[in-house]
Amino acid sequence: MTGRFAPSPTSDLHLGNLRTALLAWLMARHAGVDHLVRIEDLDATRVAAAPEVAARQLADLAALGLDHDGAVVWQSERVALYAEAAASLPTYECYCTRREIAEAASAPHDDGYRPYPGTCRELSEAERARRRAERPPALRVASDHRAVTVHDRWAGVVTGVVDDVVIRRNDGAWAYNLAVVVDDLAQGVTQVVRGDDLLSSSPRQAWLARALGGVEPTYAHVGLVVNAEGQRLAKRDGAVTLADLAAAGWDAGAVLALLGASLGLCDAAERVSARDLLDRFDPDTVDHGSWTWRG
Repeated sequence: MTGRFAPSPTSDLHLGNLRTALLAWLMARHAGVDHLVRIEDLDATRVAAAPEVAARQLADLAALGLDHDGAVVWQSERVALYAEAAASLPTYECYCTRREIAEAASAPHDDGYRPYPGTCRELSEAERARRRAERPPALRVASDHRAVTVHDRWAGVVTGVVDDVVIRRNDGAWAYNLAVVVDDLAQGVTQVVRGDDLLSSSPRQAWLARALGGVEPTYAHVGLVVNAEGQRLAKRDGAVTLADLAAAGWDAGAVLALLGASLGLCDAAERVSARDLLDRFDPDTVDHGSWTWRG
């Protein structure tokens, strides 16, 4: 068994990211399995400063006492694996814009995802050539549109109908849903802890794992950290990163205690280490719901 934490180097980790990272670390160490770190840097339009941001992210994890096993893996160095996986799947080109999909698809899921209605699946070769001349295509996998069920550690049974998910974007970047599945299979990841905004993507990713000849990991989705208005925490909410909080007088130990308290593992004023929290950790009783940060 193996667990992992896989941040995207688009900005410094905020309290929501750090809480998920802590919980992922606790779950892996409690189970006595390896805990990996993977940098998901495929979106070149958002990660121009990826090495610098990732270095700060890794430093923040270390400051909280969240170690990892093995070398850090970068998705940008693994594109050949994604191409190989895509070649083994039934795929077709898709020329639809986001607006066209929004107009044709049903209502979005909780994570904003709109199931694709299959517009480009049965196009003739002549129509594909015409559309290809107008705009570069994305690549979709032709699914069997069956309902797939996964069992989440905390959310329970989650079922979703798998549509023809994008596996390569029209800018040439390999899509999150494919890359994360390929990497989890290649790295032997069997336990995924992440924010519950990704819960509804689990059936799609489980289907892809099975289509690639593997087995999906067990999932445990944790509630998000939100601001006083109940909205997902973001940089605009003020002091939400370790650097921000350090400038306001919080050291890493105080932030760790705050995160531990949000999980019901300690008092926010208690001085604890990550190992102290691990000694108290029980996945069956931990407070894994959403948590409000009021600054």
